[in-house]
Amino acid sequence: MKFDAAVARLSPLPARLPPGPARLTPVILEGPARTPVHFDASTSRPAAVLVLVYPDESGDACVLLTERVVGGAHHSGEVSFPGGKAEPHDVDAAATAIRESEEEVGLDPSAVGLTVVGVLDPVWIPVSGFRLTPVMALAERRPAYRAEPREVSRILEPPLAAFVPPAPIEIVERAFGERLIRFGAYSLDGLLVWGATARVLGQVGAIVAR
Repeated sequence: MKFDAAVARLSPLPARLPPGPARLTPVILEGPARTPVHFDASTSRPAAVLVLVYPDESGDACVLLTERVVGGAHHSGEVSFPGGKAEPHDVDAAATAIRESEEEVGLDPSAVGLTVVGVLDPVWIPVSGFRLTPVMALAERRPAYRAEPREVSRILEPPLAAFVPPAPIEIVERAFGERLIRFGAYSLDGLLVWGATARVLGQVGAIVAR
């Protein structure tokens, strides 16, 4: 998909956001349920990630993702968007997402012509208690990255088309401690993109495909 076509479909975001594929939501097959099971606004911690779409050298739309460092403090070895928990001085979710992206991958918002177009549906992450706000943004130019080695093992730039229906979704069953979980995932460069990251990408794909 060309970047200009992606811009036309993502800016502005629709007033009513379509949901992503239900298969991307993890399901516990065996073992204890998460506690608490449902979102609790009184105990959740705000966090935000940057969902950045930009053109590559051929003018195709790409998405910024990172492979986290194995053994790191959060989401060891997983694929995720740049982002993190909100700090008291962050004025909103966009400020959190952009600040974290500057720290993690050296993103320069001015240099790339970054424009925030809105936020996607929040995602609650029970294991950490975060209420994650995905901040949707477009950049006029491909960023020059500088990965923070303590947090980011690799920067990934998959095509946006890899997450637009009918993009393939792999169904995986995997044990995590006492739980057996089934989840849908996107396959990317030998990695599985699943969980909150996959669900956000699935919603972006649904918006583009609408």
